[in-house]
Amino acid sequence: MIRYRLLRERLQQCGLFQPTDFEVPPSATEQQLLLVHTPDWVTRVLAGNLTGDEIRRIGFPWSLQMVERCRRSTGATIAASRAALEDGVAANLAGGTHHAFADRGAGYCVFNDVAVAARTMQQELRMRSALVVDGDVHQGDGTAAIFSGDPTVHTFSLHAAKAFPVRRMQSDLDIELPPGTTDSRYLEAWQQGLSWAEQRTRPDLVYFVAGADPWAGDTLGGLAVSKAGLRTRDDLVVEFCRRRGCPLVVVMAGGYAAVVDDIVDIQFYTVTAAQKLTADWPAAGPESAVPPASAAQSSD
Repeated sequence: MIRYRLLRERLQQCGLFQPTDFEVPPSATEQQLLLVHTPDWVTRVLAGNLTGDEIRRIGFPWSLQMVERCRRSTGATIAASRAALEDGVAANLAGGTHHAFADRGAGYCVFNDVAVAARTMQQELRMRSALVVDGDVHQGDGTAAIFSGDPTVHTFSLHAAKAFPVRRMQSDLDIELPPGTTDSRYLEAWQQGLSWAEQRTRPDLVYFVAGADPWAGDTLGGLAVSKAGLRTRDDLVVEFCRRRGCPLVVVMAGGYAAVVDDIVDIQFYTVTAAQKLTADWPAAGPESAVPPASAAQSSD
């Protein structure tokens, strides 16, 4: 978890942000979690009544500290959503827990922060529709399952063909890349996916599940994308939001490089690239946008 602290420190020291831009988020409430997750799953996670198999699927042991961290990380994406609708962009310096399903966790994910945040924004009448753009090297299977058949939230996942999870869910658009994919094919796939999103969706809010793990040096990725390629990816997503007038929420998702500074390098650029959207805000935005209430930028 040291990468989250190092990322925050680098952003605080880079001169692009004010101290007030960094906030400790509130924990997601039980009511907010229940907008997505089943009562049985929420109750048993909070009480520590998980089976051994459920704990193995998550990948780390249950503790009160684990529960609080998961609730606070989800709360950070909720807070970032409110902030983005006000300011044009916000980031959760953790989050991206896209392997969490409504009734179970997996792959280091307990609660699905993006899904809970999107449902919370809909419940609060801050937005009608959202687009989840998932660039983590692993498919956003939990997110795809949660929003399956829902016309108000579109999901696009660009991931490695041979990586966790073994069993895939169906996103609105899935693009799978073979092992060893390098920058040219990778960025071509991003242009393809964002072109699909431009033609098929009219989101009031975009969630970018960024992911540092497509990088060639990642230990769990299997792709061969350079840091420059990932920077171009981030710029493509930001440009998509600028062109559409859509506010953007960035969550960090995976990163498993042997040297933690490599993860921080990639995620630092993702956040600073997204921050450029504030220069163009307020924007006209989609005609369907719901006028936002108050918000504040959030980080974890």
